[in-house]
Amino acid sequence: MRTLTRTQWMVAITTLMLALAWMTGCTMTGPTATPAPAPSASTSVTDSTPLKVGVSTNMPPLIYKQGDQITGLEAELARGLAGYLGRPLQFVEVAWKDQVPYLLEGRTDIIMSGLSITELRKVRIAFCDPYSRTGLMAILRRGDIQRFKMGYFSLVETPAIGAIEGTTGEGFVRSRYEKARKRFFKTSAEAIQALRDKNIDLFIHDAPVVMVMAATYESELSPLYSLLTEEYLAWGVRRGDTALRETANAYIAELKRDGRLKTIIQRWMPLSGQ
Repeated sequence: MRTLTRTQWMVAITTLMLALAWMTGCTMTGPTATPAPAPSASTSVTDSTPLKVGVSTNMPPLIYKQGDQITGLEAELARGLAGYLGRPLQFVEVAWKDQVPYLLEGRTDIIMSGLSITELRKVRIAFCDPYSRTGLMAILRRGDIQRFKMGYFSLVETPAIGAIEGTTGEGFVRSRYEKARKRFFKTSAEAIQALRDKNIDLFIHDAPVVMVMAATYESELSPLYSLLTEEYLAWGVRRGDTALRETANAYIAELKRDGRLKTIIQRWMPLSGQ
């Protein structure tokens, strides 16, 4: 048998390694985290302009902080959208009441913070295609469940109802429960503490947030599982920013088409109605 020279051995080994790497790449299982789709053909992958995403980090599981890390459903989608655009991501933490003003002033490019579509909001901003169905839900102390055994019709008799200021929850409480005492809070954490301290009797907020709070304080609090409203979560952009809205819609459509959106939503909101 002919003996290979050192150079021939090196060529053979290199060829074998390249072949193994190619075969491994063809069969390798993807990472656990959902990868972002490839950037759109119309978007430069070398664009270094950050995508400034407005977030209010007090709405688990939609958007919140673990230590210094911003996480949640919206955070995962924001990272995916930035990758799809081929742009770096910059989270801009904004108080909820300032989300639309920040967007209109150009201090953010898009709101990705559990924003639901309403007719009033449509007057000021444009919405991307909705990515999930949701609604308002009530949470109360476990010891008070019997007070509401007749269902939501009995909510009109409740002494004190809480909601978050500037949200659809506030609008719902103001319009539906004129006779009840009302308290409006800046954060869901403040409202839940008021509920636990018996300063309010019921707290109405977005269903995903209510479910997380009920799980956190399972021994004390319970949700009333029926949705009070039907709403759709979507991202907000400036009305003139057609390019960003169309690209975001293309990203959502691709996630829906290949099933990744459903997987992401169920990971963060297992009881979501999509």
